[in-house]
Amino acid sequence: MQRKASLFMEGPHKVSDTNSLVSDFGRLFLRLRRIADAHLAEQGVSLARMKLLMYLRCEHNSARAADIASVFGHSPRTVSEAIATLERDGLVRRTPDSADGRVKRVSLTAAGEAAIAAAEPLRLRLDQAIFGALDAEERSQFRRALAKLDRVADALEAQGGLDERARPAKGAPKA
Repeated sequence: MQRKASLFMEGPHKVSDTNSLVSDFGRLFLRLRRIADAHLAEQGVSLARMKLLMYLRCEHNSARAADIASVFGHSPRTVSEAIATLERDGLVRRTPDSADGRVKRVSLTAAGEAAIAAAEPLRLRLDQAIFGALDAEERSQFRRALAKLDRVADALEAQGGLDERARPAKGAPKA
């Protein structure tokens, strides 16, 4: 099987192996998202909707919009719009928080649970089709690599990003 060229490997200058890896990973991630979205659309949900519904289920069927925004790294407005759409479609409902009436809690409806139940077998088959292509040793190596990258991400978040040497000077144009 012929390997596709990296997005950043075009032109007269080849980039580092790290940049190539980032490009390859990004391209694969986007392809897998498109595949999952296309298949989940057959069940009437998008990947984004499914992630939000599954998050609510994992949070014992109830969460604050602010918590959802924080977990997914989206703006409160984006999450509020997504919740409004899910509410309009009857998949979630918003109710006042019993501890703080100013706060609304988002919870699954019976229709939301049914949407998860309909899409979950398909999601599991997609997971198996993708990651089942790896043998046990490859899955183990992949898990270790993901864990290592997750620790790097934790450290970057904890220190607020890259160290000063890697940051552009104040007032320098952003790339």
